[in-house]
Amino acid sequence: MIANLSSPADAKPKLSTLGRFFRYFAPYRRDIPVALLMVMIGATSQAIGPLLIGWSIDNLILQGNLPGLLRMLVVLISIYIIGLGAIRAQIWRMGGIVQRLLGQLRQDIFDKVQSLPVSFFDRSEAGDLMSRLLNDVNTVNQAFGLTIPQVLGQTFSLVGIIIAMLSINLQLGLLSNLVVPLMIFTTGVFSRWARARFRLTRQTIGDLSAKLEEDIGSVREAQAFNRTQLNIEEFDSLNAANRRANVQAVAVTAAFLPSIDFLNTLATAGVMAYGGYLAITGVMTVGTVTAFLLYVQQFFRPIQILSQFYTQAQSALAGLDRIFFLLDEPATLQDTPNAVAMPPIQGEVRFEQVEFGYSPKQRVLQGINLCAQPGQMIALVGPTGAGKSTIINLIMRFYDVSAGVVKVDGIDVRDVTQASLRRQIGIVLQDNLLFSGTVAENIAFGAPDASQVEIEAAAQAANVHELITSLPQGYNTQLGERGTPLSQGQRQLVSIARAVLVNPRILVLDEATSSIDTRTEGLVQDAIATLLHNRTSFVIAHRLSTVTQADQVLVIQQGQIVEQGTHAELMALNNIYANLYSLQLGSV
Repeated sequence: MIANLSSPADAKPKLSTLGRFFRYFAPYRRDIPVALLMVMIGATSQAIGPLLIGWSIDNLILQGNLPGLLRMLVVLISIYIIGLGAIRAQIWRMGGIVQRLLGQLRQDIFDKVQSLPVSFFDRSEAGDLMSRLLNDVNTVNQAFGLTIPQVLGQTFSLVGIIIAMLSINLQLGLLSNLVVPLMIFTTGVFSRWARARFRLTRQTIGDLSAKLEEDIGSVREAQAFNRTQLNIEEFDSLNAANRRANVQAVAVTAAFLPSIDFLNTLATAGVMAYGGYLAITGVMTVGTVTAFLLYVQQFFRPIQILSQFYTQAQSALAGLDRIFFLLDEPATLQDTPNAVAMPPIQGEVRFEQVEFGYSPKQRVLQGINLCAQPGQMIALVGPTGAGKSTIINLIMRFYDVSAGVVKVDGIDVRDVTQASLRRQIGIVLQDNLLFSGTVAENIAFGAPDASQVEIEAAAQAANVHELITSLPQGYNTQLGERGTPLSQGQRQLVSIARAVLVNPRILVLDEATSSIDTRTEGLVQDAIATLLHNRTSFVIAHRLSTVTQADQVLVIQQGQIVEQGTHAELMALNNIYANLYSLQLGSV
């Protein structure tokens, strides 16, 4: 299993995680002031209520002024209705902003994944990348998308309440705020614990997603090799690790909230004791003490909500750490600033003293020199791991050479844009991947603007038109994951039609008939012959009988070309190729 991409605990982003997240609000800076105005209206309505209630107790209730009390009730109800309307408006507006923001974040992740070089996916797992796109963004949504509007409202309410409390009685207000430093300290301690534990939960859910994606995709092989029980045990181990990480994170949260509640109770008791004393001694009125107690309750409600949000935010920040770590992944294979579009390819391909290694310690190709003239068929043969697929990857510029140069029509492939180069190269693999969608959409995968006439012409050239028309909905037949219910040979014919449609000048075939039944192989061979006509082609072949007509046969061993020539020339040498061919012929 390939290790998943996980950000180290000590990863230092260029900006703070939260700061980078808030940068996503920039496109909505015109909408935010309106939302903040609604927040201020809602906060003001909550802050003014206790003050009016306290005044009413002293000046209306204790004075027996029933008509005035009724008028005050109307005023209070009106204020609270206005406040509720403002709160609803700001939740709707801010909620919409955050959801659009999160949609952009998902788009950025997907765009980044699509732009990363092939080398990145050699060391990353699809399940872990999906976890970042889905699970981590969903965690951010739960923490920020659903609570940011509420948090903004509670923050403004807290400011208004503090101002009101200090204006009523400075001493009593300061007494109420004595616990605030304790709350800040407590929140800081718990946040450090929570951040580390929630980061672990995000990492373990990524591991779990990667394992799930891998095992579901290979369930047939697991059953065939009687490995299902071992897979269950491995999944159980990862699942247990994720469970332990979540339990630890919940334990921190569970300990944090009672601590805040205790400080709340402590402050309320202090206000009741001192405020009661002031009322008994005549320093403060009963209404003022009542208003102050109402403010104390309102004062700690925003703090509790903000504290809960703070613990939730730790999980979101851990998810954002993983997301930004992925977004910061360097694009090691980029178009140069002066890269130009590749002109129409004639088909000449040259390797000049090419060396390549997937890592500094892993040298795969050494001193490769080859020249393919336009229209020639070049066969690459040799044992597994010799470097045949690496040569193809360098032509496609999935990787850059470590030394030397790869030229197409005399142009260094590093001097042209990757898209313009690959647009003129077709590829047919041994196990071509078809996608969920119609047959027509799969054929037009590399040319999405192709007309129906062009799609059918490509299918006819690939000997698959009759098969497609026999399907229930013809070209509009929906295929499932990986092209089900088509057989391997039928999928191969569709992939050949896909290559025909893009009309490449350079064609790559990676043992395109090795997994096909004898009956279908004839159709595929005829389709390939049509596809190869007048195109430069590179054919990776394990069955040497398929390359006897090649213009050049390159025998690759340990990253070097050890023999080169036509089939007849190499047979006449009576060396490596001749021995391989004789062994295969004898086994047949």
